[in-house]
Amino acid sequence: MFNHVLSNINWLHTLVAALAYFALGAIWYSPVLFSPIWVKLNNIDVNKADAKKGIPTMFAISFILMLITTFGLAVLMQILPAIDAIGGIKLGLLLGVCFSSASISINYLYTKKPMMLYVIDCVYHIIGISIASAILAGWH
Repeated sequence: MFNHVLSNINWLHTLVAALAYFALGAIWYSPVLFSPIWVKLNNIDVNKADAKKGIPTMFAISFILMLITTFGLAVLMQILPAIDAIGGIKLGLLLGVCFSSASISINYLYTKKPMMLYVIDCVYHIIGISIASAILAGWH
């Protein structure tokens, strides 16, 4: 069964869903939205010489992780009954809240990070996974 599921993955759709998730992050964590407060809450000194060191690598790894997430969504959608884009959004909300947000919450609980940082990061992943799910479900 699993081989059948893997052979039916549409890699173009999975890639586009990952790109949409990544693009949301570019907007979400930009100066237009949450970058200033996110940087402040993480105590990042952007004036330090090494503050921007390794950013291209971080972006590449982030994209790969989002691609892994969208691949998981694509596999799950092969197993579940067919859903439309609205169903994809609902599935994304469920997975975003129950998996991403809950996992982030565990880490934030022990590191005692500020609540606003938690909200910024969790809502980003909830929306990102919902968008990716909508793309995968709605694009046949």
